[in-house]
Amino acid sequence: MNYKNNNFYIEKIKAEKLIKKYGSPIYCYSNKSLVKNINNFKNSFKSFNPLICFSVKSNYNSTILKIIKGHGLGADVVSDGELKKVLSLGFKPNRIVYSGVGKKFSELKFAINKNVLLINVESESELSNIEKLAKMFKKKVNIGLRLNPNIDAKTNTKISTGRMQDKFGLSVSDIIKILEKFKNSYHIKIKCLSVHIGSQITQNKPYNNVLIKISKILAKSKFKFEYIDLGGGMGIKYNQNTKKLNYSKLSKNILKFSKKNNCKIIFEPGRSIVGNTAVLLTKVIYIKNSINKKFIIIDAGMNDLIRPALYNATHDIIPLNRKSSKNSIPHDFVGPICETSDRFLKIKSYQKINEGDNLAIKDVGAYGIVLASNYNLRPRPIEIIVKDSIVKKISKKQNLNDII
Repeated sequence: MNYKNNNFYIEKIKAEKLIKKYGSPIYCYSNKSLVKNINNFKNSFKSFNPLICFSVKSNYNSTILKIIKGHGLGADVVSDGELKKVLSLGFKPNRIVYSGVGKKFSELKFAINKNVLLINVESESELSNIEKLAKMFKKKVNIGLRLNPNIDAKTNTKISTGRMQDKFGLSVSDIIKILEKFKNSYHIKIKCLSVHIGSQITQNKPYNNVLIKISKILAKSKFKFEYIDLGGGMGIKYNQNTKKLNYSKLSKNILKFSKKNNCKIIFEPGRSIVGNTAVLLTKVIYIKNSINKKFIIIDAGMNDLIRPALYNATHDIIPLNRKSSKNSIPHDFVGPICETSDRFLKIKSYQKINEGDNLAIKDVGAYGIVLASNYNLRPRPIEIIVKDSIVKKISKKQNLNDII
């Protein structure tokens, strides 16, 4: 996705043509970007050949998932809805990891019957429920224990999951206790130690701290785990100020760890696979001059992309037609929703912009459409994917009359 002769293109398609054909807002993906990210991730960690289970919660569009599956990735799911979806698309159960802090009895039952690779457990009560079901079905269920390592990933507090005050995982003492209690269970097979410390991590230090913490647990428990699941959370560059995670350095540290402990590594990437593969195309409805700034009111709202309102996330907004002229007054890009928090970006200066101009909100492939809603009774937008010069509709725009 880049500019050609000052016009923004998604692969070989001029983005403005897409708005003319489909209206706006539109979630638009690049097939090339998605495949490039998958291959880059696989190649970066090929020295220890991890099982890569895509985090389905980040994007569960069927076409996107089919491409991901076609390139050899498994799935990390957090609900029976996600599990049923990936199974319906042909993901193999032995390449599916079931995570989540609040799995209901019915969800556990379904996962056990489908023989998923691992159910990552987050409490002793959950493990007891699994044991009851395993006895009922006369099965031995493969389990991962999710560790809460009490490590701050230094990311947004709303997407940090590895601190003691966060709801996820088990303490070190709980894990030692569970290992002792269930090590001889006929129906429970503990195969994995799992950890996920948060999302949008751009430094290697948190991962290194996790490896140190896990090494201490392995030494203390003297338990042989077949798998170590290091979760995901690898960050992407949302703007020029964002650092990019050093995969090369991370790979070397994990290779050393996996060789020493003779274990298979599992990853659960989501954002790093799909985050920068999509833009949200939108149109300027009104420009309102205020004291010392301009409000740029666009037709995409927080119901279409809630990340800025929910996480204070920053997404660059670019014009589909680039001009050299600059307007040095601050611009506040906002949506049409009746909420003050329905705002996307505040920027000190921007090119000359008019009502009716078309824009692209960048890097919306992860936690974009999956978090969209019908707030203000607005229909969810259409999704399309571009491959070279071919455009494919991969989800319909909701029909307002159907919602009503």
